[in-house]
Amino acid sequence: MHGPAMSDWLLVALCGATGAYCLARMRSCSGEARKAAGGEALMGFGMAAMAMSAAVLTVPEWAWTVYAAVFGAAALHALWPARRGTHHLHHLVGSLAMVYMAVAMAPGGGHTGHSSPGVPLLTGALLVYYTVYVLRSGVRLMPVPSPAGGAATATIASGARPELALACRLTMGIAMLAMLLAL
Repeated sequence: MHGPAMSDWLLVALCGATGAYCLARMRSCSGEARKAAGGEALMGFGMAAMAMSAAVLTVPEWAWTVYAAVFGAAALHALWPARRGTHHLHHLVGSLAMVYMAVAMAPGGGHTGHSSPGVPLLTGALLVYYTVYVLRSGVRLMPVPSPAGGAATATIASGARPELALACRLTMGIAMLAMLLAL
């Protein structure tokens, strides 16, 4: 992830802001929604930290091991619930993708950028997965016309706005695509 400095900083800000919103969303949710918001907050802050490390800091080699361990633990945490639904499966894929990027970005991690032509198979598969995820999430954010001809509207409490949670997931999916493209 050695792109232009401005886009790196924007990625850091976007992921950090998304993580902060997900953390705030945890306060207004309970049960499964609270756990999902916590997982998304971890992902947002982790993506911001990883993008920051790649963008502006020369981090020690052990930092990449810490990233891989944290997201490996998150993947293990998402493994059992992943059999219950696609959202948990998405958390599992996201955590494993972060482990993969941490290993690939570590010094001597396999992605030097110039050693092998083309895109590695796993990177390509993750790019396809996140492209489909982003397009699907974007379509789900489009307003649904009501039978009367206008857009359907509903009054929802500010803490329980499903479209904002979906927008955060879309944002993190786009950020994941950017990080994978920069590998």
